[in-house]
Amino acid sequence: MKKLFLLTFFFTLFTPVWADMMPLPKAEFILIYNTEKKPLLDPLHSEQIQCEDGLCLEQKPLVPYGSQKLVCGGGTCSATAYRFAPYQKLVLTFTDGSVRESAPFAMPNNFDTRFTVYVENNRLTVEQTDYTKGFFEAIRCDMWGALIITLLLELLAAFAYLIYTQKSFVILYSVAVANLVTSLIMWTVLTRFITGLFLLWAFCFLVEALCIWAMNRKQLSLKQALQLSCVMNVTGYSLGMIFSFVFA
Repeated sequence: MKKLFLLTFFFTLFTPVWADMMPLPKAEFILIYNTEKKPLLDPLHSEQIQCEDGLCLEQKPLVPYGSQKLVCGGGTCSATAYRFAPYQKLVLTFTDGSVRESAPFAMPNNFDTRFTVYVENNRLTVEQTDYTKGFFEAIRCDMWGALIITLLLELLAAFAYLIYTQKSFVILYSVAVANLVTSLIMWTVLTRFITGLFLLWAFCFLVEALCIWAMNRKQLSLKQALQLSCVMNVTGYSLGMIFSFVFA
């Protein structure tokens, strides 16, 4: 058992275990043209600028790596980041060769934020749109990929744990149920109130441990359920982060 904890500790030291498989902040930009011509976006030469102050004295582009990226097309842009800076700027290039830039605008500390971008003749005007997503709207496309990868990796980690501790493989059913429950609650409910990724990860760890223990009291002690949940979550999110960087 000590070897399992040493492996878990190793992962926590050298990888940000909650970085990729947890919900990441997302911003959507919907373009409205106030111009006679409506040129298409050039996504390869458009970028989102990160600023730590309202004047954007120090500017850094949103560099694409892993799940972090800016994607534009069809009159909209969508940005996902591990962390958005407090202020942003949009620099959009269009297929007619024109480039338009926005003034710095504040980025709320939300899980999902939507902006309206007014395309003027020589500039962009960005305004935040106030809206509340319904339950089904809150289920983002990236949730399903994260759910499937995390579930498979955590089942494999639990399988290894059960072999090591010589426990019944029937416990895997409770592992799957606990993972599905925590993922749905986290993505559709908790992200409305909690933006800290570590807090979301801690929620999954504790709730999954309690679910597994409650469904297998005759076979697992609470301590063993906590150990199993720790191994599952750290292994799942660490390897999931690696997969995200490879395939994103």
